[in-house]
Amino acid sequence: MTKRSQSNANAVMNIQQLLDAQKPAPALTPLLMGVVNVTPDSFSDGGRFLRPDAAIEHGVRLLDEGADIIDIGGQSTRPPGSDYGSGSQSVETEEELRRVIPVITELVKLRPNAVISVDTMKPQVAEAALEAGAAIINDVSAGQYDPAIWEVAAHASAPYILMHGHNPHAHRPAADYHYHDVVAQVAEWLAERIALARQSGVRQIVADCGIGFAKGFQENCELLRRHRELLALGVPLLVGASRKAFIGRILGGVSPTERLFGTLAAHHVAVANGASIIRTHDVRAARDFFTVLSTLSGLNGE
Repeated sequence: MTKRSQSNANAVMNIQQLLDAQKPAPALTPLLMGVVNVTPDSFSDGGRFLRPDAAIEHGVRLLDEGADIIDIGGQSTRPPGSDYGSGSQSVETEEELRRVIPVITELVKLRPNAVISVDTMKPQVAEAALEAGAAIINDVSAGQYDPAIWEVAAHASAPYILMHGHNPHAHRPAADYHYHDVVAQVAEWLAERIALARQSGVRQIVADCGIGFAKGFQENCELLRRHRELLALGVPLLVGASRKAFIGRILGGVSPTERLFGTLAAHHVAVANGASIIRTHDVRAARDFFTVLSTLSGLNGE
């Protein structure tokens, strides 16, 4: 079995388990997606893992800490606004490929059974990443950057994650967005993108409500409080609240690296309200937290 088919088989199995787990409700034991930013400008750890060897070492560390999926990205999507200034800068396809493909290739070589997702909006990067051994496409633009990414996912039978809130063609701060009912509007938009992706042949879809993207403080909090309503979409749900600015605001303005405990609280709320995958920078802490939580709640069969 090739690197690619082995990884895809593992990913398909995990996503199917999620689908099964949502009948009737998710347990408090989410899959953990560890973040590897091969970027100079990500909001939380920009520059720390830009060198391939540093990114590979970090990916291995996250796997050892209990990550179920490693999410590797070479393009920061830091939004513009008061928290992050002008936001992230665009990256040419060749540069994004140069950043992520060596990391994916080496990580698959070191850990052949690792399930890797590629965090990209570009069809060319997604296709090359799948060929290198990635199994999942994580597209924060939900096909807005280039709908051809759906064809890549469909052709490879790759699970596909789509997110609300990042429109690469309209890079605007959260203050420019206004909602009368953020949960209903996000759900409606995600349902439309899910339908379009399915029309292009994508079959395994995960939805992400986009905490921190095109949403202010109140909208982020409301989405987490009412996250269970998004289960009506009929697909597994991912939440990535890790170290986000709204947590810092709740805690009085602490920096991203000081938001671990707030992150655990936010992700607990998300999982209790239907999230099946948690995208996190701090895998060990999340693994310990949800292991103890599920044990004490009597949900792990012991």
